[in-house]
Parts: sequence; structure tokens; C-alpha cells
Amino acid sequence: MNKVIVLAEWKRATDSLGAARSCRRDGFYADSVSRAYYAILHASKAALQVHGISAESHAAVKRLFGLHLVRTGEIEAEWGTFAGESLDGRLTADYDVETSFSEEDAREEYDHATAFLTRIRQFLEASGVPQEELRAEVLDS
Repeated sequence: MNKVIVLAEWKRATDSLGAARSCRRDGFYADSVSRAYYAILHASKAALQVHGISAESHAAVKRLFGLHLVRTGEIEAEWGTFAGESLDGRLTADYDVETSFSEEDAREEYDHATAFLTRIRQFLEASGVPQEELRAEVLDS
């Protein structure tokens, strides 16, 4: 495990979650959905780094997360599903200008991302990443 990269990915995940919250509060719902996805992406990359696995593309992160964390039973299957669903929402939020997002949509994606980061934090701690080196909190709504 490269702890420096794990912690850098984790910081990016929590920063993205904070950005999702700010965007939602300010009424930028599509941007909030997008940032919530990036929180999940970077948390997934942090978890993969526990096993020394790097992935650059979004599809590779999703595939490798399922292969190395879900199939091995280290992370429950429901969390792998979150990543795929969030990617679909992010693509729509970023590229489909005819689709609008509501406050409820942004809240739901934010809540999913918060739950995902909570689970990944538990995994990182169980894998030997010291609790004090992780940010103390996953943001609340």
C-alpha cells in the first residue's frame, strides 16, 4: 500500500464531497451531482490503493473496484453498484444540457456519496490506515 496516495485520494474524495454540498446549497444541482460522483471515484481509488492498484479511467476504477474489492468480499456488492449509478448521473449532469436536476436529485446523490465514503473510511481504517491520518469527519448534510 502506498499510504501517501491513499491519503491523497481520500483527501480529494472528501474535498469533492464538500464541493457537492456547497453546490447543492447554492442551487447548482447538476454540479452537485457531478461532484458527488467524483467523491465516490476518489474514495474508490483510495480503496484500490490499499492493494497497490492504480486506475486512471473511470471505467477502469469501476471494473477494478468490483474485481479486487467486491468479488473478494472486502466491500459489499451494494457499494459497487453505487459507483456505476453515480457515473451515469455524472455523465448526464456534465453532458446532457436538456436534463435538469432538482434539489432532491442533488440531495440523493450527496447522501449516496456520504454513505459510500463512510463505508470506504471503515475499510481504510480496517486496512491499517490510521484514523488520525484520515480527515476526522465525512460531511453531514
